[in-house]
Amino acid sequence: MSAGRPDGPSMAGRLLVATPGLLEPAFRRAVVLLLDHTGSGGAIGLVLNRPTEVDVEAVLPAWQRFVTPPGRLFRGGPVGLDGALGLVSVPGSAGGPAATADTDPLGFSRLVGSVGVVDLDAPPEVVAPGTAGLRVFAGHAGWSAGQLEEEIAEGAWYVLESEAGDAFTDDPEVLWSQVLRRQRGLRALVASFPDDPSAN
Repeated sequence: MSAGRPDGPSMAGRLLVATPGLLEPAFRRAVVLLLDHTGSGGAIGLVLNRPTEVDVEAVLPAWQRFVTPPGRLFRGGPVGLDGALGLVSVPGSAGGPAATADTDPLGFSRLVGSVGVVDLDAPPEVVAPGTAGLRVFAGHAGWSAGQLEEEIAEGAWYVLESEAGDAFTDDPEVLWSQVLRRQRGLRALVASFPDDPSAN
C-alpha cells in the first residue's frame, strides 16, 4: 500500500510541499508538517512558512520571550484561526530510548523525533526551558477522509521527509526552496522554479 491511498500508512511527521501547480493562495508554495493522518479520519497539519506581522505577545503575552525568532505568530492554515497551537523541539532527543514521557517537558506531546506539540495553557516558565525551539501557530490545515490522498494523486503535493529544523527555521520565507533543494533528482530543480513563470 502506498502513502497516497486512504488505507496506506500514516504520513504524520512528514512534509507536504506544494508543487508549482498548486496556486490556491492559502497553500501556494506552502510547506506543511502533518501532525496527524489516518485514512478514515483525514489529516491535520501546520503550514510552516507563513509568518504574520503579529507578535506572539498580542495573543499569548507570557510566551513571547520563549518563542523562536522572528517571534511572530504563524498562520498554520485556513481552519480554526481563532485557536493557537504550539510546536516545540526537545533538545538532545530523536525519539530514541532516552526519549520518554518521563523526560519530556510538561504538556509536551511528541509527534516525530524531537518535535511535538505543547499545551499553551501550561506555564511557559516550566515548559520552555526544556525546549530547543518554539513556534506558535494560529489555525491549521485540515483534510477530510481521502481528500489529501486525492490532492496528492492529482499532483498538488510532494510528500517528503521532514527535518527537525524545518519547523523552526529563522528564514521561513525560503523554506519551500530549501526543502526542495535538498531532494535528489528533478525535485531539486523545482526549487528554482520561477515564482511567476510568465515573467520569463
